[in-house]
Amino acid sequence: MTTMLQQAFQAASMLPEAEQDVLASRLLAELASEDEFDAKIASTGEKLARLSREAIAEFHAGKTLPLDFSDE
Repeated sequence: MTTMLQQAFQAASMLPEAEQDVLASRLLAELASEDEFDAKIASTGEKLARLSREAIAEFHAGKTLPLDFSDE
């Protein structure tokens, strides 16, 4: 465990029990959300690779246009 995380847990341990539970719920939800995101990215890897190959092929075939970022 990192020093910063230890400090955070130490500070959290000083909170009233109800606030500790709220903080714990938020932390667990955040960790679960990151796991879900990682799983979704992992499961779409081949699709993203295919789309990337298609985009590159379209670029090389001259089927794309440059983006115009001007404010006009």
